[in-house]
Amino acid sequence: MDLNAQYNNRALVPDHADVMAVWVRDAQAYRATSGGKQGIAYGGHERHAFDLFGKAEGDAPVVVFIHGGYWQALDRSFFSHMAAGCNAHGLDVAIPSYRLAPEVGIAEIIAELQAFCLHLWQSHGRKLVVCGHSAGGHLAACMMAADWAAHGAPADLVNSAMGISGLYDLRPLLPVYVNDALKMDEKAARGASPLCQAPPRQGRFEAWVGGDESREYHRQSETLAATWLGAGLDCSWVESPGDNHFTVVRHLADAESAMTKALVALAEQA
Repeated sequence: MDLNAQYNNRALVPDHADVMAVWVRDAQAYRATSGGKQGIAYGGHERHAFDLFGKAEGDAPVVVFIHGGYWQALDRSFFSHMAAGCNAHGLDVAIPSYRLAPEVGIAEIIAELQAFCLHLWQSHGRKLVVCGHSAGGHLAACMMAADWAAHGAPADLVNSAMGISGLYDLRPLLPVYVNDALKMDEKAARGASPLCQAPPRQGRFEAWVGGDESREYHRQSETLAATWLGAGLDCSWVESPGDNHFTVVRHLADAESAMTKALVALAEQA
């Protein structure tokens, strides 16, 4: 199997630039009309900031959306409109940026997202439901599996999560071009892979994947769901028919989509 071809999403979706241009347009429009709070710091670096969309009140869980970009591209400004679906259901949505490779490695990125989640909890005192796309799906699974009690937070701080086109075993990326910036070795890849770590002890995880994505992306989601389900976690994988790696995340902007309704259900059950 040609792993470079399997994981080269831009080559697999020739019109990806057009899809990303729509992200930028719709994100800008949503920031202009939503009344969200932008550029809230959670750390000392300029990328340690997040935007919060919603009324920021009540005790319902805060939904976190983590962007993708193979841990080396993009930021929160591309995805503001991904808050629209959950906002329409009365849920607050926080969208962070984080430092990228090669400035930092995978372990540092995971630690930064943990610090962000702890900041949200310390600021709002509410549980979190974490959702992420692509590399963000990997980070969502890492937040689900984190030992929050060891950080002084409630053990069930992240009790529900959703990965959209996520990567849960990073070892196949070792010979792939993506690793040029990540510079992972076998130990680093295993240490950052949810599939190589102890499964979460409680909660629910949903692994979504576009129907038109590569076989490797399907395998990643199917394997995580089967492994965590076998370990006793409430876990499933869901295929979104007709979607590729870039179009699949659009459903979060639609309040009536099956994906948004599933994420809302996760928040209601958290």
